Formats: sequence, C-alpha cells, structure tokens
Amino acid sequence: MSLKRLRAGLLALLLLPGLVRAQSVPDTLLQARLERLVEGFRGDAGVYVRHLPTGRYAAIHADTLFPTASLIKVPILIKTFDAIERGELAYQQELVYRDSLRYPGVDLLGSFKDGEKIALSKMVMLMLTMSDNTASLWLQHLCGTGTAINAWLAAHGFEHTRVNSRTPGREAARERYGWGQTTPREIAELLVMIREGRAVSPAASEEMYRTLTRTYWDDEALSQLPPTVQAASKQGAVSRSRSEVALVNAPHGDYVFAVITKNQEDTSWDHDNEGFVLLRDVSRLLWEHFEPDTPWQPAPGSERYR
Repeated sequence: MSLKRLRAGLLALLLLPGLVRAQSVPDTLLQARLERLVEGFRGDAGVYVRHLPTGRYAAIHADTLFPTASLIKVPILIKTFDAIERGELAYQQELVYRDSLRYPGVDLLGSFKDGEKIALSKMVMLMLTMSDNTASLWLQHLCGTGTAINAWLAAHGFEHTRVNSRTPGREAARERYGWGQTTPREIAELLVMIREGRAVSPAASEEMYRTLTRTYWDDEALSQLPPTVQAASKQGAVSRSRSEVALVNAPHGDYVFAVITKNQEDTSWDHDNEGFVLLRDVSRLLWEHFEPDTPWQPAPGSERYR
C-alpha cells in the first residue's frame, strides 16, 4: 500500500464517530445523576454527554433514533459549506427569493417580497440564528437536496442521521420521524467534528462554528450557562419532541451534549413543558458537574425574559 493511500485510510478512520467510543471513559457519577434526572419523564428521553479533554462521557439511549426537528439544520449547514468548498455555491452570492419558496409559519425570509435578493451567507444566518424553515429548505435544495446530505453523512460514518423531508425513498421515515432523524450521540459528534476543524475544511469549520454560536433561541439549555461562556448550539421542537445540542467552551475544557425527547405526553408550549424543563435541568447539572469551582445562578427576575 502506498503512503498516500495509507494516510487517506487513517484520515477516514479518524472521521468515524464510532472511533470516539473507544477513546472515551464512562463517567459513572455523571451517569447516575443523569439517570435520576430523567427518571419519571413522561415520554422517551435520550442524552449524550462527552467532556472533550478527558473523554469522560455519559449516555442514556444515546444510540436510539429520535426525530431531529430543527436539529437537522446542522447537517444542512455542513453540506452547504461542502458545496461552497467544491465551487458549486459561493458564500456571498446573491439569490432571488420567490414566493413559491415560502414555508408556512413566521419565518423572516417568508416575509420577503417576490423578487427580493438575499446573500447565501444571510440565509445560513437565518437558518441557524432564527431557525428559519424557509431559508433551511432552500439551502437543502441548493446544496444538493436531502439525497446529497445523506450521502455526505454516510460517507463520514454517521449511520443514523438522515434527512427525510423532500428526499425520495425516505417517505416512511418521514412519516415516523418528520424532517429528519438522528441519535443523541451522532448529532453531538457532528458538532465536535465542526469544533475540531474536521467538517469540510478547517476554514469552513471555523465559519460554521461562529454561526452556531449566534442563536436567538437561548431560553432552555443555554439559559443555564453563564452569559460570558460561549456555546455553539442548535435547538429543535415539535409537539411531542423537544431537543437541543450544544458544545460549551467551558473554563476547564469543552464539553458537548445532546438531549432529545420523543413521545412526550406533555405537548404544551409553555415554559414549564416537561421537555423544556429537562433541557434546562440537564444543562444545569452538566455545568455544575464539569465546573464545580465556577458557581453561577441565573439572575433574579431572568425568567421574565424567557
């Protein structure tokens, strides 16, 4: 075997999320705390946590399939940047919006007038910062559709994460999981891939990570972190599922976590929805576990801003 082929093979192995498992060490204390936290949850909950410097991890149904809701926008983001790297798209190119692209809801892009122009970079911002569905579906189409996104995921070792909506052959999966499907472990390790500069290219990873740190939706997991601490994140929610994935740039080392629910009995959209509460409780527990010497509590009255 040539040296070139050997290097290519080693690189492919390093990209596989499964390799992470062999390098990780179970955190038994954290595992017990998380299990107590999800006990009694009226529905199915999956949790995956990994402390990047030490490899300590905890997992509850971390390899079980869950609906992504808007978490699927992370794979759309990666394939969009892959298309940019290939010269198929340009980050600052102008695109013409048409009314036929509008997805029903309260999206900002959907309020545009037919014929208005928008830069692709601003669509990426809308997809992640505002979770704009119209922008996301347009980007899904532009980067090669769900078929191309799924091919990239499969080629990089992500066995379970897939786009279902508007993707031929995925109709049955869409009926069951909606727009997309993933596992807590895989969606978390996608964020790690970006953080470590292994998604598409180092330059693309840096820009993706910057954009992932600018979310508007900071009511749940992010509300339990000090505002001075940076986190890359994506949130998702449909009636019977609430989810969040975040990579926290904590003082004593980065940690990543994903919490996803399904089959929730509580389908309300109130602040005290069981799924939203679980997201906040897990995030709070993780901060206290990994940063015991950095005490912090949300300021009194902060709930009026949630």
